[in-house]
Amino acid sequence: MNQSSNEENNKQTLHSVVGDQWFVDLVERFYDGVASDPILRPMYPEDLTDSKKWLTLFLQQYWGGGRDYEGLRGHPQLRMRHMPFAIGAAESEAWLSHMTKAVMAGGLPVELEESVLAYFASAAEHMINKNETGLIL
Repeated sequence: MNQSSNEENNKQTLHSVVGDQWFVDLVERFYDGVASDPILRPMYPEDLTDSKKWLTLFLQQYWGGGRDYEGLRGHPQLRMRHMPFAIGAAESEAWLSHMTKAVMAGGLPVELEESVLAYFASAAEHMINKNETGLIL
């Protein structure tokens, strides 16, 4: 085995540090905020069960866990999956606010928390698909 393979095998992921349940709890905290948010709640189905399931599986996979999300839904294609929803700055900021609170309540070490928050900030910006006039981008 070459050195780069050894390094990759020894590389810790967020998932290997926190496990599946951390992501389940993160998503529960996130959706607790979404459930009463006047901007975001109308974008979700009445029953949030499937939304929670898919976000949990996606995050577990993204952060180094199993590949269940991809096995069940295929490639994440996040922007494409969110195109049916008009996401502007207000929606992005509301989403990021709830996710930030959920992450910060998760008890991660500071360096991991900063990395996770940076990812979510980038993802929230990437999902914007309409401008301030409502024009879909």
